[in-house]
Amino acid sequence: MSDLKAIRFYFDYISPNAYLAWMRIGALAGRHGRAIEPVPVLYAAMLNAHGQLGPAEIPPKRAWMWRNVSRKAMLLGLPLRPPRTHPFNPLLALRVTSLEMDQPARSRLIDALFAAVWVDCRDVSEAREVVALASGVGLDGERMVQLAGEPEAKQRLSDTTGEAIESGVFGVPTMAVGGELFWGYDDFPHLERFLSGDDPLDRSGEEAWARVKPSADRRGKR
Repeated sequence: MSDLKAIRFYFDYISPNAYLAWMRIGALAGRHGRAIEPVPVLYAAMLNAHGQLGPAEIPPKRAWMWRNVSRKAMLLGLPLRPPRTHPFNPLLALRVTSLEMDQPARSRLIDALFAAVWVDCRDVSEAREVVALASGVGLDGERMVQLAGEPEAKQRLSDTTGEAIESGVFGVPTMAVGGELFWGYDDFPHLERFLSGDDPLDRSGEEAWARVKPSADRRGKR
């Protein structure tokens, strides 16, 4: 059963912002006495569900994104190197991460997989890499990769991704706590204020925003 006071951390290894957020979410959660519940999800499925392209698929946004995440990594004092290919296939890494294990083991595995992608430029779509990484943090890598190929593991990732989408999650990383969603590493200040009981959001305006209808033609007409 999920801890209702825990911060649910929805992530995909494909996201550099998820890497930055994962490296700092532990300290933030600790300041507020909160546990972290990491939830691997398939970002590509979220994009498809909402009819969107990923940032790396839009050339101007891709160029901006690399500069943006590089600046943040430098300010945080975190290593960040581009992977060999991007986007890449994260399915195996996500399915392995979603297998049954205790939370300390899951956290060690997530640490290793994020570092493999965003620090060491390793290809986590390759079984041999995932076996080595899982084994390196004290898990049975061979067995885990085998289990990740079973229908149950594939369905588990599909289910968690579907549940996330139904809960309003549209991107990664997303932090969910107390019925609120905070998207991206850049939302950490808002998450911290919320956990401190200092959220400036005025809910009286929500109905007015909900009544705003999207234009039938976003390009407008002249």
